[in-house]
Amino acid sequence: MTVHGHDEVVIIAADHYRRLSGSRSGAALVEAMQASPHRKLELAPKRARMPVRDVDL
Repeated sequence: MTVHGHDEVVIIAADHYRRLSGSRSGAALVEAMQASPHRKLELAPKRARMPVRDVDL
């Protein structure tokens, strides 16, 4: 199928698509994070005190 004259859509069987796209388990991301030399780094968000206004209800 085309959109504005360019090939944009391909229709294939769902099982063929799954074979082509592989699984998205997140295992590679977990493995990369566990292998990081910074894995024990403690991260804490910086908090800024914001002024609070009184509100009449």
